[in-house]
Amino acid sequence: MSTAPSTSPTSGSGPAGGLPPDEAPQPAAAAPAPSPSRLAALRPLVLRLHFYAGVFVAPFLLVAAVTGFLYAGAFQAEKLVYAHETTVAKVGDTKLPISQQVTAARKAHPEGTVSAVRPSPEADATTRVMLSGVKGVDPDHTLAVFVDPYTGTVRGALEQYGSTGALPLRTWIDEFHRDLHLGDSGRLYSEFAASWLWVIAGGGLVLWFSRRRALRKVRGTSGRRRTLGLHGTVGVWAAAGFVFLSATGLTWSTYAGANIDTLRTSLGQATPSVSAAAGGDHAGHGASATTGSGEHGVGLDKILAAARAKGLSDPVEIVPPADANSAYVVKQVQRSWPEKQDSVAVDPATGKVTDELRFADYPLLAKLTRWGIDLHTGILFGLVNQIALMLLALSLILLIVWGYRMWWQRGRGSAFGRPIPRGAWQQVPPQILVPAVAGIAVLGYFVPLLGIPLAAFIVADALLGEIAHRKGRSTPAPAVK
Repeated sequence: MSTAPSTSPTSGSGPAGGLPPDEAPQPAAAAPAPSPSRLAALRPLVLRLHFYAGVFVAPFLLVAAVTGFLYAGAFQAEKLVYAHETTVAKVGDTKLPISQQVTAARKAHPEGTVSAVRPSPEADATTRVMLSGVKGVDPDHTLAVFVDPYTGTVRGALEQYGSTGALPLRTWIDEFHRDLHLGDSGRLYSEFAASWLWVIAGGGLVLWFSRRRALRKVRGTSGRRRTLGLHGTVGVWAAAGFVFLSATGLTWSTYAGANIDTLRTSLGQATPSVSAAAGGDHAGHGASATTGSGEHGVGLDKILAAARAKGLSDPVEIVPPADANSAYVVKQVQRSWPEKQDSVAVDPATGKVTDELRFADYPLLAKLTRWGIDLHTGILFGLVNQIALMLLALSLILLIVWGYRMWWQRGRGSAFGRPIPRGAWQQVPPQILVPAVAGIAVLGYFVPLLGIPLAAFIVADALLGEIAHRKGRSTPAPAVK
Protein backbone atom coordinates (compact mmCIF):
# COMPACT_ATOMS: atom_id res chain seq x y z
CA MET A 1 0.00 0.00 0.00
CA SER A 2 1.44 3.30 -1.05
CA THR A 3 0.79 6.73 0.35
CA ALA A 4 0.13 9.68 -1.93
CA PRO A 5 2.51 12.56 -1.53
CA SER A 6 1.18 15.36 0.63
CA THR A 7 -0.09 18.50 -1.04
CA SER A 8 -0.10 20.49 2.15
CA PRO A 9 1.20 24.03 1.68
CA THR A 10 3.75 23.39 4.40
CA SER A 11 5.29 20.33 2.81
CA GLY A 12 7.86 19.99 0.08
CA SER A 13 11.28 21.53 -0.33
CA GLY A 14 10.46 24.66 -2.26
CA PRO A 15 10.59 28.11 -0.72
CA ALA A 16 6.83 28.18 -0.25
CA GLY A 17 6.24 24.63 0.89
CA GLY A 18 4.80 22.49 -1.94
CA LEU A 19 5.28 25.02 -4.75
CA PRO A 20 8.16 24.55 -7.18
CA PRO A 21 10.93 27.09 -6.81
CA ASP A 22 10.07 28.94 -10.02
CA GLU A 23 6.41 29.37 -8.96
CA ALA A 24 7.05 30.49 -5.42
CA PRO A 25 6.44 34.14 -4.61
CA GLN A 26 9.69 36.05 -4.38
CA PRO A 27 10.40 38.86 -1.95
CA ALA A 28 10.53 42.33 -3.40
CA ALA A 29 14.15 42.76 -2.37
CA ALA A 30 16.54 40.20 -0.93
CA ALA A 31 17.72 41.38 2.44
CA PRO A 32 21.31 40.57 3.42
CA ALA A 33 21.65 37.71 5.89
CA PRO A 34 21.99 39.11 9.39
CA SER A 35 25.33 38.54 11.06
CA PRO A 36 25.08 36.38 14.17
CA SER A 37 25.12 38.21 17.47
CA ARG A 38 28.05 37.84 19.79
CA LEU A 39 26.02 35.65 22.11
CA ALA A 40 24.93 33.46 19.19
CA ALA A 41 28.55 33.08 18.07
CA LEU A 42 29.55 31.92 21.54
CA ARG A 43 26.57 29.61 21.94
CA PRO A 44 28.08 26.35 20.53
CA LEU A 45 31.14 26.61 22.77
CA VAL A 46 29.22 27.68 25.87
CA LEU A 47 26.60 24.99 25.30
CA ARG A 48 29.20 22.25 25.28
CA LEU A 49 31.02 23.61 28.34
CA HIS A 50 27.74 24.04 30.22
CA PHE A 51 26.81 20.46 29.31
CA TYR A 52 30.11 18.94 30.44
CA ALA A 53 30.23 20.93 33.67
CA GLY A 54 26.58 20.25 34.38
CA VAL A 55 27.04 16.50 34.07
CA PHE A 56 30.35 16.04 35.88
CA VAL A 57 30.43 18.91 38.41
CA ALA A 58 26.76 18.72 39.40
CA PRO A 59 27.22 15.84 41.92
CA PHE A 60 29.70 17.98 43.88
CA LEU A 61 27.41 20.99 43.65
CA LEU A 62 24.49 18.87 44.85
CA VAL A 63 26.37 17.88 48.00
CA ALA A 64 27.42 21.50 48.58
CA ALA A 65 23.83 22.68 48.08
CA VAL A 66 22.28 20.12 50.44
CA THR A 67 24.86 20.69 53.18
CA GLY A 68 24.68 24.47 52.64
CA PHE A 69 20.91 24.32 53.06
CA LEU A 70 21.37 22.47 56.35
CA TYR A 71 24.05 24.89 57.52
CA ALA A 72 21.85 27.93 56.89
CA GLY A 73 19.18 26.36 59.09
CA ALA A 74 21.65 25.32 61.78
CA PHE A 75 21.78 28.81 63.33
CA GLN A 76 18.16 28.67 64.41
CA ALA A 77 18.39 24.99 65.34
CA GLU A 78 21.40 25.75 67.54
CA LYS A 79 19.39 28.27 69.55
CA LEU A 80 16.78 25.62 70.29
CA VAL A 81 19.09 22.67 70.94
CA TYR A 82 21.47 24.56 73.24
CA ALA A 83 19.04 26.98 74.86
CA HIS A 84 19.86 25.66 78.34
CA GLU A 85 23.57 26.38 78.00
CA THR A 86 23.36 29.70 76.16
CA THR A 87 20.66 31.41 78.23
CA VAL A 88 20.23 32.08 81.94
CA ALA A 89 17.47 30.61 84.11
CA LYS A 90 16.46 34.06 85.38
CA VAL A 91 17.67 37.54 84.51
CA GLY A 92 19.11 39.18 87.61
CA ASP A 93 19.82 42.76 88.62
CA THR A 94 23.64 42.84 88.61
CA LYS A 95 26.21 40.74 86.78
CA LEU A 96 29.21 39.40 88.67
CA PRO A 97 32.70 40.63 87.79
CA ILE A 98 34.24 38.72 84.87
CA SER A 99 37.03 37.42 87.11
CA GLN A 100 34.50 35.73 89.41
CA GLN A 101 32.69 34.16 86.45
CA VAL A 102 35.98 32.75 85.13
CA THR A 103 36.81 31.44 88.60
CA ALA A 104 33.47 29.60 88.68
CA ALA A 105 34.16 28.08 85.28
CA ARG A 106 37.66 26.97 86.33
CA LYS A 107 36.33 25.43 89.52
CA ALA A 108 33.96 23.26 87.48
CA HIS A 109 36.53 22.58 84.73
CA PRO A 110 40.11 22.92 85.98
CA GLU A 111 41.50 21.17 82.88
CA GLY A 112 43.32 23.04 80.10
CA THR A 113 43.97 26.79 80.03
CA VAL A 114 41.74 29.78 79.40
CA SER A 115 42.15 30.82 75.76
CA ALA A 116 39.35 33.40 75.57
CA VAL A 117 36.40 34.82 77.47
CA ARG A 118 33.19 36.17 75.96
CA PRO A 119 31.25 38.15 78.58
CA SER A 120 27.46 37.83 78.46
CA PRO A 121 26.45 40.11 75.53
CA GLU A 122 22.74 40.30 76.41
CA ALA A 123 20.68 40.31 79.57
CA ASP A 124 19.56 36.69 79.18
CA ALA A 125 22.79 35.28 77.71
CA THR A 126 25.46 33.30 79.55
CA THR A 127 29.17 34.07 79.60
CA ARG A 128 31.45 31.73 77.66
CA VAL A 129 34.83 30.77 79.05
CA MET A 130 36.85 28.95 76.37
CA LEU A 131 39.41 26.37 77.44
CA SER A 132 42.13 25.03 75.14
CA GLY A 133 44.28 21.94 75.59
CA VAL A 134 41.42 19.93 77.12
CA LYS A 135 41.81 16.17 76.80
CA GLY A 136 39.26 14.64 74.46
CA VAL A 137 38.55 17.94 72.67
CA ASP A 138 39.70 18.42 69.08
CA PRO A 139 42.94 20.48 69.13
CA ASP A 140 41.35 22.95 66.69
CA HIS A 141 38.34 23.39 68.98
CA THR A 142 37.88 24.70 72.50
CA LEU A 143 35.71 23.64 75.41
CA ALA A 144 33.19 26.44 76.05
CA VAL A 145 32.01 26.61 79.66
CA PHE A 146 28.71 28.49 80.03
CA VAL A 147 28.39 30.55 83.21
CA ASP A 148 25.32 32.38 84.53
CA PRO A 149 26.66 35.95 84.90
CA TYR A 150 24.29 36.72 87.79
CA THR A 151 24.86 33.69 90.00
CA GLY A 152 28.13 32.17 88.76
CA THR A 153 26.35 28.85 88.17
CA VAL A 154 27.88 26.74 85.41
CA ARG A 155 25.05 25.73 83.07
CA GLY A 156 27.07 23.31 80.96
CA ALA A 157 30.09 22.88 78.70
CA LEU A 158 30.18 22.22 74.96
CA GLU A 159 32.85 21.87 72.30
CA GLN A 160 33.10 25.05 70.24
CA TYR A 161 34.69 25.86 66.90
CA GLY A 162 35.59 29.00 65.01
CA SER A 163 35.27 32.72 65.54
CA THR A 164 31.49 32.56 65.19
CA GLY A 165 31.21 30.35 68.27
CA ALA A 166 29.74 27.34 66.47
CA LEU A 167 28.57 24.62 68.85
CA PRO A 168 28.55 20.85 68.09
CA LEU A 169 25.48 20.75 65.80
CA ARG A 170 26.55 23.65 63.58
CA THR A 171 30.18 22.58 63.72
CA TRP A 172 29.31 19.10 62.40
CA ILE A 173 27.26 20.51 59.52
CA ASP A 174 29.87 23.18 58.80
CA GLU A 175 32.65 20.61 58.52
CA PHE A 176 30.46 18.34 56.41
CA HIS A 177 29.77 21.25 54.05
CA ARG A 178 33.43 22.26 53.94
CA ASP A 179 35.31 18.97 53.73
CA LEU A 180 32.87 16.02 54.16
CA HIS A 181 34.66 15.26 57.44
CA LEU A 182 37.69 14.11 55.44
CA GLY A 183 40.10 16.81 56.57
CA ASP A 184 42.22 18.89 54.23
CA SER A 185 41.86 16.46 51.32
CA GLY A 186 38.08 16.73 51.59
CA ARG A 187 38.23 20.48 51.11
CA LEU A 188 39.07 19.87 47.46
CA TYR A 189 35.44 18.87 46.81
CA SER A 190 34.05 22.21 48.00
CA GLU A 191 36.75 24.18 46.20
CA PHE A 192 36.03 22.25 43.00
CA ALA A 193 32.31 23.03 43.34
CA ALA A 194 32.93 26.72 44.08
CA SER A 195 35.40 27.00 41.20
CA TRP A 196 32.81 25.83 38.68
CA LEU A 197 29.55 27.24 40.06
CA TRP A 198 30.07 30.70 38.57
CA VAL A 199 31.12 29.19 35.22
CA ILE A 200 27.96 27.10 35.03
CA ALA A 201 25.79 30.04 36.09
CA GLY A 202 27.43 32.40 33.59
CA GLY A 203 27.20 29.85 30.80
CA GLY A 204 23.53 29.34 31.56
CA LEU A 205 22.90 33.08 31.24
CA VAL A 206 24.62 33.18 27.84
CA LEU A 207 22.57 30.22 26.61
CA TRP A 208 19.29 31.61 27.92
CA PHE A 209 19.66 35.10 26.47
CA SER A 210 20.99 33.81 23.14
CA ARG A 211 17.88 31.65 22.83
CA ARG A 212 14.90 33.06 20.94
CA ARG A 213 12.43 34.73 23.27
CA ALA A 214 9.57 32.52 22.08
CA LEU A 215 11.49 29.42 23.18
CA ARG A 216 12.02 30.66 26.76
CA LYS A 217 8.42 30.36 27.93
CA VAL A 218 7.26 27.61 30.28
CA ARG A 219 3.47 27.88 30.00
CA GLY A 220 1.87 25.62 27.45
CA THR A 221 4.96 23.47 26.99
CA SER A 222 5.64 19.87 27.91
CA GLY A 223 8.38 17.28 27.94
CA ARG A 224 11.99 18.35 27.59
CA ARG A 225 11.06 21.86 26.49
CA ARG A 226 9.11 22.45 29.71
CA THR A 227 12.00 21.12 31.78
CA LEU A 228 14.36 23.41 29.91
CA GLY A 229 12.06 26.37 30.50
CA LEU A 230 11.94 25.74 34.25
CA HIS A 231 15.68 25.14 34.38
CA GLY A 232 16.45 28.34 32.51
CA THR A 233 13.97 30.59 34.29
CA VAL A 234 15.05 29.62 37.80
CA GLY A 235 18.71 29.68 36.75
CA VAL A 236 18.46 33.27 35.47
CA TRP A 237 16.85 34.50 38.68
CA ALA A 238 19.39 32.72 40.89
CA ALA A 239 22.54 33.33 38.79
CA ALA A 240 23.73 36.42 40.69
CA GLY A 241 23.46 34.56 43.99
CA PHE A 242 25.41 31.61 42.59
CA VAL A 243 28.22 33.87 41.35
CA PHE A 244 28.38 35.51 44.78
CA LEU A 245 28.52 32.16 46.61
CA SER A 246 31.23 30.97 44.24
CA ALA A 247 33.41 34.07 44.67
CA THR A 248 33.09 34.24 48.45
CA GLY A 249 33.52 30.48 48.86
CA LEU A 250 36.83 30.64 47.03
CA THR A 251 38.22 33.27 49.40
CA TRP A 252 38.91 30.65 52.09
CA SER A 253 39.51 27.61 49.90
CA THR A 254 42.83 25.74 49.91
CA TYR A 255 44.49 26.71 46.62
CA ALA A 256 42.45 29.57 45.18
CA GLY A 257 42.13 31.05 48.67
CA ALA A 258 45.90 31.05 49.14
CA ASN A 259 46.32 32.80 45.78
CA ILE A 260 43.69 35.38 46.72
CA ASP A 261 45.43 36.03 50.05
CA THR A 262 48.77 36.46 48.27
CA LEU A 263 47.22 38.89 45.80
CA ARG A 264 45.54 40.91 48.55
CA THR A 265 48.79 41.08 50.51
CA SER A 266 50.73 42.26 47.45
CA LEU A 267 48.12 45.01 46.94
CA GLY A 268 48.31 46.08 50.59
CA GLN A 269 44.74 44.85 51.19
CA ALA A 270 45.37 42.11 53.74
CA THR A 271 43.24 42.01 56.89
CA PRO A 272 45.18 43.89 59.61
CA SER A 273 45.45 42.84 63.23
CA VAL A 274 46.12 44.72 66.42
CA SER A 275 49.65 44.46 67.82
CA ALA A 276 49.64 42.24 70.92
CA ALA A 277 53.15 43.19 72.03
CA ALA A 278 53.20 44.54 75.58
CA GLY A 279 54.91 47.92 75.64
CA GLY A 280 57.11 49.95 77.91
CA ASP A 281 59.31 48.96 80.83
CA HIS A 282 56.60 46.65 82.17
CA ALA A 283 56.85 44.16 79.32
CA GLY A 284 57.64 40.71 80.63
CA HIS A 285 56.31 41.34 84.13
CA GLY A 286 52.53 41.34 84.08
CA ALA A 287 52.04 37.98 82.40
CA SER A 288 54.90 36.06 83.89
CA ALA A 289 52.87 34.30 86.55
CA THR A 290 50.55 32.24 84.36
CA THR A 291 48.28 29.69 86.00
CA GLY A 292 46.02 28.89 83.05
CA SER A 293 43.22 30.96 84.62
CA GLY A 294 43.39 33.82 82.13
CA GLU A 295 44.25 36.22 84.96
CA HIS A 296 47.49 38.16 84.40
CA GLY A 297 48.73 41.39 85.91
CA VAL A 298 45.90 43.79 86.68
CA GLY A 299 43.29 41.11 85.94
CA LEU A 300 40.37 40.64 83.60
CA ASP A 301 38.05 43.25 85.12
CA LYS A 302 40.43 46.17 84.59
CA ILE A 303 41.36 44.88 81.14
CA LEU A 304 37.68 44.84 80.14
CA ALA A 305 37.15 48.29 81.67
CA ALA A 306 40.04 49.69 79.60
CA ALA A 307 38.48 48.28 76.44
CA ARG A 308 35.06 49.69 77.35
CA ALA A 309 36.66 53.10 77.82
CA LYS A 310 37.83 52.91 74.20
CA GLY A 311 34.28 52.33 73.00
CA LEU A 312 34.29 48.53 72.58
CA SER A 313 30.70 47.59 73.30
CA ASP A 314 29.26 44.06 73.44
CA PRO A 315 29.75 41.47 72.15
CA VAL A 316 33.48 41.28 72.87
CA GLU A 317 36.06 38.54 73.36
CA ILE A 318 39.02 38.81 75.74
CA VAL A 319 42.13 36.87 74.71
CA PRO A 320 44.78 36.45 77.46
CA PRO A 321 48.47 37.13 76.69
CA ALA A 322 50.20 34.40 74.72
CA ASP A 323 53.43 34.81 76.74
CA ALA A 324 55.22 37.10 79.17
CA ASN A 325 55.89 39.70 76.46
CA SER A 326 52.35 39.89 75.11
CA ALA A 327 49.32 41.99 75.90
CA TYR A 328 45.69 41.15 76.31
CA VAL A 329 43.63 41.55 73.14
CA VAL A 330 40.02 42.62 73.46
CA LYS A 331 38.04 42.49 70.20
CA GLN A 332 34.48 42.96 69.16
CA VAL A 333 32.95 39.83 67.64
CA GLN A 334 29.66 41.03 66.19
CA ARG A 335 29.51 39.77 62.59
CA SER A 336 25.91 40.82 61.94
CA TRP A 337 25.03 44.19 60.46
CA PRO A 338 26.27 46.67 61.54
CA GLU A 339 29.51 44.80 62.07
CA LYS A 340 31.57 45.43 65.18
CA GLN A 341 35.18 44.41 64.56
CA ASP A 342 37.22 47.00 66.52
CA SER A 343 40.01 45.69 68.74
CA VAL A 344 42.52 46.96 71.30
CA ALA A 345 45.61 45.60 73.03
CA VAL A 346 45.92 46.21 76.79
CA ASP A 347 49.12 45.95 78.78
CA PRO A 348 48.55 43.33 81.54
CA ALA A 349 50.88 45.12 83.95
CA THR A 350 49.36 48.62 83.74
CA GLY A 351 45.92 48.11 82.26
CA LYS A 352 46.65 50.76 79.64
CA VAL A 353 45.73 50.39 75.96
CA THR A 354 48.86 49.96 73.86
CA ASP A 355 47.33 49.63 70.41
CA GLU A 356 43.98 50.18 68.69
CA LEU A 357 42.51 48.94 65.41
CA ARG A 358 39.20 50.14 64.04
CA PHE A 359 37.20 48.28 61.42
CA ALA A 360 36.64 51.61 59.68
CA ASP A 361 40.40 51.70 58.98
CA TYR A 362 40.51 48.29 57.29
CA PRO A 363 41.55 48.31 53.59
CA LEU A 364 38.62 48.11 51.18
CA LEU A 365 39.27 44.51 50.06
CA ALA A 366 39.61 43.41 53.68
CA LYS A 367 36.19 44.90 54.43
CA LEU A 368 34.64 43.33 51.35
CA THR A 369 36.13 39.96 52.27
CA ARG A 370 34.72 40.20 55.79
CA TRP A 371 31.26 41.19 54.56
CA GLY A 372 31.32 38.60 51.79
CA ILE A 373 32.21 35.72 54.10
CA ASP A 374 29.64 36.73 56.69
CA LEU A 375 26.95 37.03 54.01
CA HIS A 376 27.98 33.63 52.60
CA THR A 377 27.70 31.99 56.00
CA GLY A 378 24.33 33.56 56.83
CA ILE A 379 25.50 35.84 59.65
CA LEU A 380 25.47 39.35 58.17
CA PHE A 381 21.69 39.86 58.05
CA GLY A 382 20.60 37.17 60.44
CA LEU A 383 17.42 35.22 59.74
CA VAL A 384 16.73 37.02 56.44
CA ASN A 385 20.23 36.11 55.28
CA GLN A 386 19.73 32.48 56.28
CA ILE A 387 16.38 32.19 54.49
CA ALA A 388 17.92 33.67 51.32
CA LEU A 389 20.74 31.12 51.46
CA MET A 390 18.27 28.27 51.91
CA LEU A 391 16.30 29.47 48.86
CA LEU A 392 19.50 29.66 46.82
CA ALA A 393 20.49 26.15 47.90
CA LEU A 394 17.02 24.84 47.05
CA SER A 395 17.20 26.54 43.64
CA LEU A 396 20.53 24.87 42.92
CA ILE A 397 19.14 21.46 43.93
CA LEU A 398 16.17 21.91 41.58
CA LEU A 399 18.41 23.09 38.72
CA ILE A 400 20.60 20.01 39.08
CA VAL A 401 17.58 17.69 39.12
CA TRP A 402 16.11 19.40 36.04
CA GLY A 403 19.48 19.30 34.32
CA TYR A 404 19.80 15.55 34.73
CA ARG A 405 16.18 15.14 33.70
CA MET A 406 16.87 16.97 30.44
CA TRP A 407 19.89 14.74 29.88
CA TRP A 408 17.70 11.68 30.38
CA GLN A 409 14.97 13.08 28.12
CA ARG A 410 17.47 13.34 25.28
CA GLY A 411 17.65 9.53 25.23
CA ARG A 412 20.38 7.10 26.16
CA GLY A 413 21.75 6.99 22.62
CA SER A 414 22.80 10.64 22.82
CA ALA A 415 23.88 10.66 26.45
CA PHE A 416 27.19 12.35 25.75
CA GLY A 417 25.74 14.78 23.26
CA ARG A 418 27.43 16.03 20.13
CA PRO A 419 30.96 17.45 20.15
CA ILE A 420 31.47 21.13 19.43
CA PRO A 421 30.93 21.58 15.68
CA ARG A 422 34.16 21.93 13.76
CA GLY A 423 34.95 25.55 13.06
CA ALA A 424 32.98 26.81 16.07
CA TRP A 425 36.06 28.58 17.42
CA GLN A 426 36.41 30.46 14.13
CA GLN A 427 32.84 31.71 14.43
CA VAL A 428 33.66 33.62 17.61
CA PRO A 429 34.70 37.22 16.86
CA PRO A 430 38.40 37.79 17.65
CA GLN A 431 37.55 40.72 19.92
CA ILE A 432 35.70 38.21 22.12
CA LEU A 433 37.81 35.09 21.65
CA VAL A 434 41.24 36.57 22.39
CA PRO A 435 40.29 38.29 25.70
CA ALA A 436 38.26 35.22 26.69
CA VAL A 437 41.22 32.87 26.17
CA ALA A 438 43.53 35.23 28.06
CA GLY A 439 41.05 35.59 30.89
CA ILE A 440 40.55 31.83 31.14
CA ALA A 441 44.33 31.31 31.27
CA VAL A 442 44.70 33.78 34.14
CA LEU A 443 41.73 32.34 36.01
CA GLY A 444 43.04 28.82 35.46
CA TYR A 445 46.30 29.83 37.13
CA PHE A 446 44.68 31.48 40.16
CA VAL A 447 41.87 28.92 40.42
CA PRO A 448 43.59 25.60 39.62
CA LEU A 449 40.52 23.46 40.26
CA LEU A 450 38.90 25.35 37.42
CA GLY A 451 41.88 25.45 35.05
CA ILE A 452 42.96 21.80 35.28
CA PRO A 453 39.49 20.24 34.78
CA LEU A 454 38.76 22.76 32.01
CA ALA A 455 41.84 21.62 30.13
CA ALA A 456 40.72 18.01 30.62
CA PHE A 457 37.24 18.85 29.31
CA ILE A 458 38.68 20.44 26.17
CA VAL A 459 40.95 17.46 25.49
CA ALA A 460 38.11 14.99 26.07
CA ASP A 461 35.78 16.90 23.79
CA ALA A 462 38.41 17.13 21.05
CA LEU A 463 38.93 13.36 21.26
CA LEU A 464 35.20 12.72 21.07
CA GLY A 465 35.00 15.00 18.04
CA GLU A 466 37.86 13.21 16.30
CA ILE A 467 36.34 9.78 17.04
CA ALA A 468 32.99 10.90 15.67
CA HIS A 469 34.66 12.37 12.58
CA ARG A 470 36.57 9.16 11.84
CA LYS A 471 33.48 7.03 12.34
CA GLY A 472 31.62 9.27 9.92
CA ARG A 473 34.30 8.82 7.25
CA SER A 474 34.53 5.04 7.75
CA THR A 475 30.76 4.39 7.70
CA PRO A 476 29.49 3.89 4.12
CA ALA A 477 26.53 5.98 3.06
CA PRO A 478 23.23 4.04 2.96
CA ALA A 479 22.11 2.95 -0.50
CA VAL A 480 19.32 4.96 -2.03
CA LYS A 481 16.28 2.82 -2.77
